[in-house]
Amino acid sequence: MDFNSLIGNSKIKEYLTNVALNNQNLHSYIFAGPEGIGKKLFAMNFAKMLLCLSDNKPCNNCKSCISFDGGNHTDFMLINAEDGKSIKIEQIRVMQEKIVEKPILSARKVYIINDAELMTKEAQNCLLKTLEEPPEYVIIILIVSNESKLLNTVKSRCVKIEFSKLSNEEINNYLLENGLDKLSDAMLEQCNGSLKAALTIGDKVQEYQSIEKIINSLDKTDIAKVWNSSEILYKSQDEILDFLDYINVILYNKLLKDDKMAYINSINIVEQTKKNLLANANYNMCIDNLLLKLWEEFNEQSNRS
Repeated sequence: MDFNSLIGNSKIKEYLTNVALNNQNLHSYIFAGPEGIGKKLFAMNFAKMLLCLSDNKPCNNCKSCISFDGGNHTDFMLINAEDGKSIKIEQIRVMQEKIVEKPILSARKVYIINDAELMTKEAQNCLLKTLEEPPEYVIIILIVSNESKLLNTVKSRCVKIEFSKLSNEEINNYLLENGLDKLSDAMLEQCNGSLKAALTIGDKVQEYQSIEKIINSLDKTDIAKVWNSSEILYKSQDEILDFLDYINVILYNKLLKDDKMAYINSINIVEQTKKNLLANANYNMCIDNLLLKLWEEFNEQSNRS
């Protein structure tokens, strides 16, 4: 894989390619931007180019490129939150022990800290020592979706590269090129420029279409039928927050076309349902109540009774 296979952020591709080819790399970078837009893939490709032994980077044929693709490059480390929740000081200390060792295969060593905002305060302060005086052969890349969680002292010692959301056209073109179906405008809004979200929704297109059908039928059928036709919401506890967000996308689009108070009230109902679920309220009762209140908003006769 190289930059040509990645979508979006073409100016960043050009910049990183020039940096690698012309040996103009700095010691520390922050790759910042929304989740799911490919920051990690950009960082991995950049690392591969920096480590490549050929003038034509990445050559994909040298020992460095082959080792990198095989996941066993001696001069590269990818750090993730081991428990999925935080990156601890012990992980940074292990990295620092490796950093002081000179490169074995390449002329440089590259360290990527993925989801760097998950570093504990202690881990960030520990990293600060390396960022202040890195060995000349070391490049460190912090990948962040929520930059505000990084200490200012850490941010001030890194060059920030700001990634943009992917356009709806870029997402749909990617899906089509990879044999997948295009997403509707509402589904693309739900993605919010994230290819990761688009691929997740693409695996559940029928479910999202069913939810849209439920919302569109609220003013055309009685509440018993609404409950009976909403099995997808009752059986999707793991995905329910995403589905509720999608309901609000649908409602907001309706509001833009027809400025009715019912749409504003309905959006608030959905938001309250999300709060109730996060507070561990009874799941089925939350869905029952959600559908009933939404139905009431779109059936004035019921509201008056």
